Amino acid sequence: MDKITIEQSKTLFQMAQRQFDEAAALLDLSSGMRAFLRVPMQELHIRFPVRMDDGSTRVFEGFRVQYNSARGPTKGGLRFHPEETIDTVRALAAWMTWKTAVVDLPLGGAKGGVVCDVKKLSVGELERVSRRYIRHISRNLGVNEDIPAPDMYTTPQIMAWMLDEFESIRGYSEFGVITGKPLALGGSIGRVDATARGGMYAIREAARVLGMHTAGATMAVQGFGNVGKYTATLGEELLGCKVVAVSDIGGALYNDKGFDTGELFNYQMTHGGLVSTYPEGERISNKELLELEVDILAPAALENVITAENAPRIKSKIVAELANGPTTPDADAILVDKGIYVIPDILCNSGGVIVSNFEMVQNVYGYYWGTNRVHERLDRKISTAFIDMHQRAKELGVNNRKAAYAVAIERVAEAVRLRGWVD
Repeated sequence: MDKITIEQSKTLFQMAQRQFDEAAALLDLSSGMRAFLRVPMQELHIRFPVRMDDGSTRVFEGFRVQYNSARGPTKGGLRFHPEETIDTVRALAAWMTWKTAVVDLPLGGAKGGVVCDVKKLSVGELERVSRRYIRHISRNLGVNEDIPAPDMYTTPQIMAWMLDEFESIRGYSEFGVITGKPLALGGSIGRVDATARGGMYAIREAARVLGMHTAGATMAVQGFGNVGKYTATLGEELLGCKVVAVSDIGGALYNDKGFDTGELFNYQMTHGGLVSTYPEGERISNKELLELEVDILAPAALENVITAENAPRIKSKIVAELANGPTTPDADAILVDKGIYVIPDILCNSGGVIVSNFEMVQNVYGYYWGTNRVHERLDRKISTAFIDMHQRAKELGVNNRKAAYAVAIERVAEAVRLRGWVD
């Protein structure tokens, strides 16, 4: 994972605001509504001490941003990253707000994080950091207030520790306050691959619009973390795609005959989480991967990887944004001019929060669904949201991103008006 500098993170939130501004300009919103919706409603900055294994005490910094709760309790992941900043968290909380709205979930958007390097923490230290963080923000959490979930470098085990700490503080069981949990603690079947699976449903719908067959279509996947590896395997399994390029922090691989994604998956599991050392395939750079002539390009790792500099060289027919914020606004315009069909991140990678919402529902009722029901309901949510975006794009004569934002912003703005917060 490349480091995100403080300056880049500021640009990330500015990018999120610019995307909002461009879509809001298409709508009949008051100046007060625009001013209210382009900034977070609430931010929590915390610093907390943790006893380390060597007996020393280290102070960690953390954040939780509750961007907007007009449509329901806020929802969003927690990131443990050594370069985490408040501006990154603000941007991701904003995108989560529009993401939950565009797929019509009864939720708002949030995000959180701790500045730490999990690779340099023991299991015991990681548990203590997790418990301390949730203890410090617990008064702001609840199934009717704010619901965290896993994100970068956080896992179901971390969610389990956080759930236990929260319930210890409150003195009662509340499974739904944390999602992305292990199945034994109320997690949902289908959550692990939900982001990638939702992306495959979105690609399928885009292919229908374009009159394109996915069977045999070439796919390049940038990033082979949790989202990327399932994008590759499900692209092959569900869509019949030929995955010709993959990458991770160590570099990228290309094979014009297509990889066996199951073998790649197994190789990663037994080789330190890397696929870039896989012996079959030509070594290329991550930059070259993005510029390959493929049918589907799936950026599934980093922010700001498609920019005004490299967008003119992007040759895919579809860009499926499985990562958050992979395309800058300036690059967006270039891709549209080139006739490349972009499935925006707030729709394309919304499968995770959709199944997290399913997890909350199952927790509340104490009745858990099977795999088929989860997949069918995820498919329905993504397909309906895609139709809403596509129709709005035609009505307004705009690209998919502006259309998706227009749908989401209208829904949030309506809830704000009905509550009487802003006219």
